Amino acid sequence: MKPVRRKGLGVRGKRKRIGASRPTPDASRLTSGRLILVLGGAASGKSDAALAMAGHAGPRAFVATGQPLDDEMAERIRRHQASRQADWRTEEVPVDLAGWFDKQGRTYRTILVDCLTLWLSNLQGRAVPEAKVPALVSELLRAIRSTKARVLVVTNELGLGLVPTEASSRRFRDLAGSVNQQVAKEADEVYFIVSGMPLRLK
Repeated sequence: MKPVRRKGLGVRGKRKRIGASRPTPDASRLTSGRLILVLGGAASGKSDAALAMAGHAGPRAFVATGQPLDDEMAERIRRHQASRQADWRTEEVPVDLAGWFDKQGRTYRTILVDCLTLWLSNLQGRAVPEAKVPALVSELLRAIRSTKARVLVVTNELGLGLVPTEASSRRFRDLAGSVNQQVAKEADEVYFIVSGMPLRLK
């Protein structure tokens, strides 16, 4: 006589471990927000693409790291502000992004940070050593994950152009590339913007 198989049971009545081979979800990801990295070259349309990806779930915060240090930058900031809908709350946070997320991040359902590259430039302007940057990025990622918001981070891809002639510019390019990789590894989604068109990488 052949052994009888019952639903959920193996041969001779032994219960199967249903789904035992499936990986266990990361518990921290089940309660944390969603991180989306949007990168592209200069004037690639990455900021507009990020705004389009952000959706309409409010309240919404636009976290700006740029500073109006000259007339050109002030005009760029003005144009960016004019392109956003009125329900976006603008927060100017040139340096302490992690501190802002810890204090204000839970207030919002949608957060757009523009941009990571200017944040790095601001850190260098305050003489933060390059060796400390990876730890600061890790702290920022921790703070982002402590929220339940949909967080979009815009950054520049600096590695596709000509090699800079100045050593300091080459070091900044390399630092920006390392930071982008660190954030991309943690991100849930990664998009590369070319001529305003998004290409999903992750």
